[in-house]
Amino acid sequence: MTEILSPSSVDGPAASTDRVVDHPAWPVLKQAVEALRPAQSKDGSIDFAAEDAPARAEVEAGLERVVTAVQELAPLVPHDAAYLEALVTDLRRWAADGFGVPDFLDSLLAFQPARQRADGLQHLVLFPMYTQNGNPDRNLEAVVLRMVWPDWLAELERTRYDNPLFCGIAFEDFTAGYDTNSAVLFPETIAVREAPDRFTWGGIFCDREAARFRRVIDAACEVTSLELPEDAKGLLTDQQRAQQAFVLWDMVHDRTHSHGDLPFDPFMIKQRQPFWMYGLEELRCDLTAFGEGVKLEADGVPQGRDVQYAMLLDRLFRFPVTGERNRNYDGLGGQLLFAYLHKHDALRWTDNKLTVDWDRAREVTVALREEIETLYREGIDRPKLVHWFKAYELVSTYLAPHPGSTWAKGPDALDLGLPPRKLVDDVLPDEFPLSMFYEALRKKLRGVIASTKGITAESAALAA
Repeated sequence: MTEILSPSSVDGPAASTDRVVDHPAWPVLKQAVEALRPAQSKDGSIDFAAEDAPARAEVEAGLERVVTAVQELAPLVPHDAAYLEALVTDLRRWAADGFGVPDFLDSLLAFQPARQRADGLQHLVLFPMYTQNGNPDRNLEAVVLRMVWPDWLAELERTRYDNPLFCGIAFEDFTAGYDTNSAVLFPETIAVREAPDRFTWGGIFCDREAARFRRVIDAACEVTSLELPEDAKGLLTDQQRAQQAFVLWDMVHDRTHSHGDLPFDPFMIKQRQPFWMYGLEELRCDLTAFGEGVKLEADGVPQGRDVQYAMLLDRLFRFPVTGERNRNYDGLGGQLLFAYLHKHDALRWTDNKLTVDWDRAREVTVALREEIETLYREGIDRPKLVHWFKAYELVSTYLAPHPGSTWAKGPDALDLGLPPRKLVDDVLPDEFPLSMFYEALRKKLRGVIASTKGITAESAALAA
């Protein structure tokens, strides 16, 4: 169904056929970073007065091993020359300043992967950072990645989905912070003295997303006895095809955060809001990607059909039962999608078997997007608190709130004399608990979901 494109060549000095991970300096770098990480505090600093702290001379020697390895690997990634030079300077300044809270702003500003998006292009990345959905501490992390930017995707970005900062990426190798559930590389996670005026790139590891999707959805279909259409089954057996679906989904989703009738901009301006607002925003972006998938399929782009299946299956099966139930806004979006499809007779759970009317599901999914977009459009004329209640009303139409919820009792139950951000304290950590269906599914998929920690395309293939 889907054409698998080989990596396009990179002309000029950036071209290199030698893999960073095959160079003898890579394991040296990786081991040196892993040796330094345990000495770091949550903010990335090293407290030499702490119990069991290493000697400063030992840490300085380890840092020089990192620097030497970076310098040996640099010729393999000449397109990163300015960044790696700034990186060495930042590393040595960190040591000279006594290993306090790290500041890698200069090297962050020098790292510009979105300027040269070429399929298969390698990058060596090293920063003190936390890994979203992974390690919450700002430890040193080293990762080797390659760009996922096939010709068909580059053409869609150029002609339909302008997103000059987006980088589709895949893992080559990584340190411990990425041996987790993290599937992103975002500049805002990096330790710097001050945030830049604007960020110029953001990367999502489509290989991890695809491998995780294939394993969890395969198990979910078995548990629920769901029969997939023939054209959807290939997503579970073909890693490259699944990666292409995810990199397209990610690119459209990412740009949607700044497109449309937006009464608020939650990911560009830090705001404190009830977590269902973030759940609706993430779901809106996914539903937009779904709608664009429908258009692309009609235009003969095979990945458009795959995006529709990937979004529905991942949202319905993996999102609601993954992670803790503490303000889990992605889980909430998946729960809402399932309930909406069920209420509108696009899916049924009968005789312990799940069935989906896929044509009906497409129509209903588009209708849910229209409801959320109407909420947004009308929200522009509402005060913030009124908008929050309208959003709560939309969600609670399809999902039962917790019986102890204060918000479910309406405005009269809240102290409206407080500023809106203070009323967020009255939101329960699990304001919309899992349904009985999802409670049972969560127990049956717990082991499978846990097994996807640190998964890559390569590790998934080895386990198969």
